[in-house]
Amino acid sequence: MKNARRLGIRAARWVGVLALATAAGCATVQTTGSGTVGVDRKQFIAASVPAEQLQQAANQQYGEMIAQARAAGALDKDSTQVQRVRTITNRLIAQVGAFRPDASGWPWEIHVISADDVNAWCMPGGKMAIYTGLIDRIKPTDDELAAVLGHEMAHALREHSREQISQQMATQVGLSVLSAVTGVQGVGDLGAALTNVMFTLPNSRTHEAEADLIGVELAARAGYDPRAAVTLWQKMAALGGSSAPPEFLSTHPSPATRSAELQRNAEKVMPLYEAARR
Repeated sequence: MKNARRLGIRAARWVGVLALATAAGCATVQTTGSGTVGVDRKQFIAASVPAEQLQQAANQQYGEMIAQARAAGALDKDSTQVQRVRTITNRLIAQVGAFRPDASGWPWEIHVISADDVNAWCMPGGKMAIYTGLIDRIKPTDDELAAVLGHEMAHALREHSREQISQQMATQVGLSVLSAVTGVQGVGDLGAALTNVMFTLPNSRTHEAEADLIGVELAARAGYDPRAAVTLWQKMAALGGSSAPPEFLSTHPSPATRSAELQRNAEKVMPLYEAARR
């Protein structure tokens, strides 16, 4: 009974996504090659969210953030640390062509920002940052650091930010049409809840899973042990302790689910790692 209900909900959800995506002028695209890990989900991308404009906006925002960090004396303070991060990142960048050849020509850039946040990110087009909080608290090996950076690069390669913006636009268009047809007003709160349940949670989990898989393969191709992704996320989970939310309420997979998937796919790309190490 529960399985049938879940299937019905999923079917209704995807019918809604298709209808809303069509209303917003979205096209079905495959932003990357599937790679050895097999990331082959079709994505809905709105033509009204051009990649070039999104990258320009990202570049501008990145420049402002880097300038702020520099002014605060928090940018690239430890030259040894920065060199380590950039060496690993450059090896990963050399492998992005396995998923999309055009990304080899992106203006990739990474900085280390002194902050307590356990975080790293990559903007559309390849502008990256990692915080010292992650390095100091997780104490990653080079293999684990490659897993972090590869994961963040994967979000950019798959254009997850552009896809999320497209989905939000589709939701707004769909709600506007619904309001016009039914005469219902004041649906802002309902629309926010609907967006959270139908779009944000499932797609965020999907994006995380895809970034995990692509990141594992990038690391393996660059000569970093892909199995380190498992120990990395175990360390991440340990920081959360018992306060971590249940999987069905989280935008991230549970630690157990994530570890199992990473382990399975790390084994799949081990031949790539072994070949890179020869």
